[in-house]
Amino acid sequence: MNKLGPIIVIEDDIDDQEILAEIFKKLDYPNKIVFFQDGFKALDHLINATEQPFLILSDISMPLISGFELRDKVYQNNDLRMRCIPYLFFTTATSQKAIIEAYSRSIQGFFVKPTSFKELENTMRKIVEYWQECVSPDAVY
Repeated sequence: MNKLGPIIVIEDDIDDQEILAEIFKKLDYPNKIVFFQDGFKALDHLINATEQPFLILSDISMPLISGFELRDKVYQNNDLRMRCIPYLFFTTATSQKAIIEAYSRSIQGFFVKPTSFKELENTMRKIVEYWQECVSPDAVY
C-alpha cells in the first residue's frame, strides 16, 4: 500500500466532487486527490498509472458502469488485485441488498455519504487515518 499515493475518487456528481475537494484541502493530507466521473476512465488510469494509489473511493450509482461493475473489473485484474489498494464504496445509494452485494465483492468498506459538511469531513478523516495505520502484504518494512 502506497500511503503517500493519490486518493482516487470515482464520483459522477460534480457538486459532490467539489465538496470532497474542499474537505481534502482542509484536512491537508499529502495525498493528491484524483477525480473521475466515469468508471471506465478510472479503470484505465488504475491499470496504466505509474504511481500506485493509496485509496479508491467509489460511488455505486454512476452512468456507463456501476461501482459494482467497476469493482468486479478491478478485482478480476490480477495486477490491480495484488497491489492491495483499499477499495471503498462511498455513496448515497444504500439498502441492505446493496451492502450485501458490495461486501460479496471483497470491498474494504461501505460508507453512506453524510449530509452535513462537518460529518463528511469527520468521515473522511476517519477513513484516511484508519488506512494510514493499516499494514498490507505489499508494504516494505
